[in-house]
Amino acid sequence: GVYRALTRGVLSYDNATVRLDEDNDPQPDALLRIETKKGGRSSISTDDYIEGSPELVIELAASSASYDLHDKKHVYRRHGIQEYIVWRSKDNAIDWFSLQEGAYDLIEPNEQGVLQSKVFPGLWLDAEAFISGDLGRVLDVLREGMNTPEHQTFVKTLSST
Repeated sequence: GVYRALTRGVLSYDNATVRLDEDNDPQPDALLRIETKKGGRSSISTDDYIEGSPELVIELAASSASYDLHDKKHVYRRHGIQEYIVWRSKDNAIDWFSLQEGAYDLIEPNEQGVLQSKVFPGLWLDAEAFISGDLGRVLDVLREGMNTPEHQTFVKTLSST
């Protein structure tokens, strides 16, 4: 929500239905998308569904971890969802995948333990802090990411389209 609030042209949703095709209309726990008029790959239908592929989808997986990491992951990959995050709550782990050449690669944390989006510049997450409930640290890391030149350039690019 903080990233969305400070990045005009990016929209966030929770539990929204996404129509990917006639057979796949998942309802991810959260997602980020770039507005269609700003170059995003999804839009809102006349009946208020998201149609097309949002740029980032997030799933909270407890008992559904196997489904989220296999079946859903394959559907999201086929439809070109650029980033996919799975919070495996039972395992206290966060997997952040980036679509590269038709396959999902796991994004590895940097030296400081921070995961960084490849699609949304400045969207940074300290997964360990998030899992442990240190939301102050989570917000500090996010603010640090949003203060980078890359995020500022992204905001300017979205503003100019």
